[in-house]
Amino acid sequence: MALGPRLDLRQSQSLVMTPQLQQAIKLLALSNLEVETFIGEALEANPLLDLGTPAPAPEDAPPADQRRTTLESSPVDQLIGEGRAGEDRPLDVDASALDLDRDTGDLAFSAQYSSAGQSAATAQSPGGGEAPDIAERGGAGETLAQHLHAQVGPAARDPQVAVIAHALVDQLDEAGYLTLPLAEAAADLGVSPEQAEVALALVQSLDPTGVGARNLAECLALQAREADRHDPAMARLLDNLDLLARGELARLKRMCGVDDEDFAQMLAELRGYDPRPGLRFGEATSEPIVPDVLVRARVDAHGQPDGWSIAINQATLPRLVVNRSYYVELRGACADKASRGWLSEKLADANWLLKALDQRQKTILKVTAEIVRQQDGFFRHGVSHLKPLTLRAVAETIGMHESTVSRVTSNKYLNCARGTYELKYFFTSGVARTPAAGGGAEGEGGASAEAVKAAIRQLIEAEAPTAILSDDALVDLLKTKGFDLARRTVAKYREAIGLGSSVQRRRQKALAGIR
Repeated sequence: MALGPRLDLRQSQSLVMTPQLQQAIKLLALSNLEVETFIGEALEANPLLDLGTPAPAPEDAPPADQRRTTLESSPVDQLIGEGRAGEDRPLDVDASALDLDRDTGDLAFSAQYSSAGQSAATAQSPGGGEAPDIAERGGAGETLAQHLHAQVGPAARDPQVAVIAHALVDQLDEAGYLTLPLAEAAADLGVSPEQAEVALALVQSLDPTGVGARNLAECLALQAREADRHDPAMARLLDNLDLLARGELARLKRMCGVDDEDFAQMLAELRGYDPRPGLRFGEATSEPIVPDVLVRARVDAHGQPDGWSIAINQATLPRLVVNRSYYVELRGACADKASRGWLSEKLADANWLLKALDQRQKTILKVTAEIVRQQDGFFRHGVSHLKPLTLRAVAETIGMHESTVSRVTSNKYLNCARGTYELKYFFTSGVARTPAAGGGAEGEGGASAEAVKAAIRQLIEAEAPTAILSDDALVDLLKTKGFDLARRTVAKYREAIGLGSSVQRRRQKALAGIR
């Protein structure tokens, strides 16, 4: 066997991610607003791209800010055809083959006076009555920090104290609490603890009353002092909020040394305070939720339901075109081979981008159409008819990879008559239903977890103050509705929607009865 160097020819296969494929995967996961930003960057980088005017819509088409597209026919823009960019079909990417990472909802006082807020809002849905909705947020307005910074200057007599106070304002959370220990804040600023205390007292004197507090008791105490109600009895009440949360009213009344009438007045006074004074101001990062897909009910000539109309929200997507006249002008001025090569590359990039954007829309529409078909009961009757659904089930039905469906449904919202929902909302786990209710295996006649939560919420909201339902009672009542659940599963769902145990709810109603 020769040991010297030699040349060998070998044939092998490998999968290479081209820049265009990477860009296509990126576009698929972006929301419409993010795509708009991406298009703006592309317009700056490619002189052949230009913003076009929307084509005239037929009389029976949706409004001008929506592009009506159906699953069966979605013609490619004629300018895309000029790019000769290959087969016209929805974009699908097999992430496993590319070795990519896959993208894979108490007590009266303890609930009200909690420094932690809920991250999502729940709204009543028209027609359904129980479907949670993602609220469309408006403008942020003045933030808490801006409101406080404007007051520090006029309120401070010492410039150094004002500087420290401005720094402490920047450390407040959205509810108005100082979560950083004051000693640590003083060390970070290089000032003495005494100076930090003076600055904090200045912050706590600002409007709204209660900001700058380090805990709930201090926040409520600041408001009690402002109302001239911070007497020794109220101080003991605020020092023992844990007893109030547990409903130990008799013990708390003895500790405060007051009679029933005074104790009821103290609780009524406490209810009037704001445990999160900073939340009345907007957040600097708050942005409105703009839907990416619009779903509307269709009716036939006789006014009967005739399926669903699914459209991409074109209000957030500018229409790109290739400026052919400018391309011809530049090509005539290209004298050397390098210039002609650069121009040809820009033309190919522009055509490919148009093709990729069109394929992105078709893929989103195809996935959304299957979601709407699978969850037809939800769109017609509400969350109680939401079915269990998985990414794999949708992917197998439409012939795409599961990772593609995951990317399509990430960071995208659907607007329908019931409100605005994230596409991920329609993918929920399932629970078995009893045979009497027509149940079967999970995903085949099973019930969505969201439907179960809605049923639990409905039962608890309808319970009488003198007949609080235990988890075992909820299990029996849910069985009559066709939901076959274990007690621990009911408890898990109940806690997930923010409802306390039967003991907590009984104490809550007892506290609510003290006026």
